[in-house]
Amino acid sequence: MKRFFLLLVIGFLVQSCARVGSPVGGPKDSLAPRFLSSNIDTTRVNVPRDIRELRLDFDEYITLKDISKNLIISPPIEKIKRILPSNIANRYVIIQWEDTLQANTTYNFNFGNSIADNNEANILRYFNFAFSTGEKLDDLYISGEVKDAFAIKKQTANNENKLAVGLYQVKDTINYKQKPYYITKVDDDGYYELNYLSPGKYKIIAFEDENGNSIYDVGKEKIGFQKETIDFEKSISGLNLKVYPSKKPLKYIEMKESPGGALMIFEGKPDEVKVLSLNEKLQDIKVTHRSKSDTVRIWFDAVKNNVGQTVTENLKFSYDFDADTSNNGKKQEASLFYKYNAKNAMDLVNTEGAALPPKTDFKITSNYIIDKINTEKWVLKSDSLTTHSFTAKISETDPYEILVRSEFEAGKKYQLTVPKETVSSFYAKNSVSKRFDFEADKVENYGSLAFTLQNGPSANYWIQLLDSSEKVQYQKYTSGNAVKFDILKPGEYIVRILVDNNGNKYWDEADFENATFAEDSYVFYKVAIVRPLWDTIEQWDLKDTRTLESPKTTTSSKNSNSTSQPARTQDRSLQSPGLNNTNTGVRSDRAVLKPVK
Repeated sequence: MKRFFLLLVIGFLVQSCARVGSPVGGPKDSLAPRFLSSNIDTTRVNVPRDIRELRLDFDEYITLKDISKNLIISPPIEKIKRILPSNIANRYVIIQWEDTLQANTTYNFNFGNSIADNNEANILRYFNFAFSTGEKLDDLYISGEVKDAFAIKKQTANNENKLAVGLYQVKDTINYKQKPYYITKVDDDGYYELNYLSPGKYKIIAFEDENGNSIYDVGKEKIGFQKETIDFEKSISGLNLKVYPSKKPLKYIEMKESPGGALMIFEGKPDEVKVLSLNEKLQDIKVTHRSKSDTVRIWFDAVKNNVGQTVTENLKFSYDFDADTSNNGKKQEASLFYKYNAKNAMDLVNTEGAALPPKTDFKITSNYIIDKINTEKWVLKSDSLTTHSFTAKISETDPYEILVRSEFEAGKKYQLTVPKETVSSFYAKNSVSKRFDFEADKVENYGSLAFTLQNGPSANYWIQLLDSSEKVQYQKYTSGNAVKFDILKPGEYIVRILVDNNGNKYWDEADFENATFAEDSYVFYKVAIVRPLWDTIEQWDLKDTRTLESPKTTTSSKNSNSTSQPARTQDRSLQSPGLNNTNTGVRSDRAVLKPVK
């Protein structure tokens, strides 16, 4: 009997030990950390100017996520010494600095989304803490929305929102190379709020703070602004801004060897660049540059002039911009260590694919600019038997392209033979013969897309069809309220309009230094679907503010750099300090918007 009882106890213990599991607990913690107290008096006024530390205590262990990116202090405290905790969780945040604070000034520490509890990573969103070295806390605010006028896709976790809004105090001179006096980040919904502001006159800007330095970097970051000064005596809601690509200042970058000569690369888009050779044995050169392009091509005959044939040579050139640029017509020098590369011979290719769309010319593209063509020995055949007549010419809009026209019949296969040395550049000819095989596609494999515009641009504009990677597939330079694309490959297209407000055949970016807004742009609120043998017709009111991300709501407002709309309602009680107050681009001298026939 004792043995039976002993076996029963052992069996029970073994069964109990075999049950592996988590202890039963309460519901998952979903609450953000709660602010408790600070080392600064609860009234947060008359704080000594020589204080060097802010300590904030919370009700649970916290961690700091990307604190250097999230924390914004307004006005700026430049010499931040230390921020704790660094790599371990704790119940406090400590910020230490070396600066002496300004007198009678309200300081606001905006932590963004950097504070989270250690266990469940619940974020204390847009936590602010403010104090004053004067007798009162400034309590004015400006709020609104910021939109990226060129943004098509919604921000994702891997593509964070880097937009910021700043206020500069209006003085005799404003140094925009310094941090704004007040600054805040824009949240993922496009909303911003500048809190604890003092009355005064300010300039407001919104910019995409790509490098996280809280300063607008001219030409490198998108920009939006108001030309008018804000005379600030009471709070403002609904001050909305749009950011656009910004104009880059003109600057020489580098030179590199390229097929047929050399490539001179600039930052910015010069209207005109004049180049001269400073090399004694290289005086016969040709220079090509398209207005508003960031590249200049220098062509020369390296073999004839014995340049870089056996050793690398240092080639020198002078350049100057047009009189309206920052160089003021002064010549500057650039150099290139050049070695001739025989592989960079003139070549001809078909970049359009084997299917030739109906009612289009066959296109041949060269890596050299094309000066002349001799088509007498060219042969166009169908099915390798029948010879067809054709005409060929250099494209009027692209000097690197040849357009071949014939009575192409749908469904037939064609072969075009281009013998060597029948296409000429300035100092070279195509070195090998080429045969191009293609088939004239059937019209039923294509569709059309037409738009009727309401409140359309009064100026000429580009209407562009972009693929899912935002690459332009088709575009037209046109005017009026009706536009149609006849022969389109089936698929889904994002539709964008860029307005040529000043008529210079180029879409101009925002020029903050000269207070010039970017030219108008619009994105259609839905994806346009093109189906084979189908005419798609769309109505587009350019005052419709729906977007690809929010296609169901619409309000009528002017598409400009600054608009005014109601902002979201938010409690700003100063009694609760824990409230949520909140181009590797491929350079090309052809990479310029131009009319497309």
